[in-house]
Amino acid sequence: MQNQDVITDSQRKIRKRDLARKDKDQARKEIQAKKNNNFTQVYPLGWQRLLDLAKGNAGAFELYTFFAQNIDVACGAVVCDQSFLAEKMSVSTRTIRRWLDYLEDERALVRIPVAGKVCAYALNPHEVWKGYDTSKNYAAFVTKTLVNKNGEIERRIKAMFSSKN
Repeated sequence: MQNQDVITDSQRKIRKRDLARKDKDQARKEIQAKKNNNFTQVYPLGWQRLLDLAKGNAGAFELYTFFAQNIDVACGAVVCDQSFLAEKMSVSTRTIRRWLDYLEDERALVRIPVAGKVCAYALNPHEVWKGYDTSKNYAAFVTKTLVNKNGEIERRIKAMFSSKN
């Protein structure tokens, strides 16, 4: 009586080849999915938004494009404070506030207060999206945080994550 669980060498080779093919296909899919990792997708509504902002307020246009370039791949938002933005754009915090107000009035972004003058800035994912996944059923707002070196936010973050022994 022969054991039904024993496989032949040719069956083993076929199975090994099938597994190798599946692994190769999976690796190819992962590479394809990550191709847009450092790429910001701009949809037709986003192009219209950029054109409108460029005509309406050049500074707000620059700020919007800064957010588009720095949004977190996973969710489409970035967290930073106004002084960081002011320093980055070489303008005053008052100018940053005017630009942010303009962008909010134009419904180009959503400002979500985090603490003090630190906010999460989310762009419309149907206009601009940074990530390989094109399905946008929700945004978790797990974000990249931009801070000035030795800034107040950096101190708060370090304090938050330091051990409390």
